Amino acid sequence: MYAIIESCGRQYKVTEGDVVFFEKLDAKVDQNVTFDKVVMVSEEGKVQVGNPYVKGVEVVGKVVSHGKAKKIIVFKMKAKKNERKKQGHRQPYTKVEITAIKTASASKKAEAKKEATEKVEA
Repeated sequence: MYAIIESCGRQYKVTEGDVVFFEKLDAKVDQNVTFDKVVMVSEEGKVQVGNPYVKGVEVVGKVVSHGKAKKIIVFKMKAKKNERKKQGHRQPYTKVEITAIKTASASKKAEAKKEATEKVEA
């Protein structure tokens, strides 16, 4: 099962257990984050496409760490004018581990398993 989510102005393809680097999110380390802007979900060969988002589907992740990416150099120059500007930039990011993709059918299956185990124990 995989999902395509929209966050920070970009779209990411995620599965359970993936580690994804997002632009800086306002969340603390070891805090759970939910992404409800799910564009598409593929579950057991069945694809659900949203208009613009799929209803009732959430992707849950856990914040692993925060950091900064490698430095990039921005160099601007105007020819024949002796104008030069050198600038560096490090983009902050949040490292998130995807823990679950919650769909309506997945929650029904989990409830059915729970009921079956309760019947066996009784």
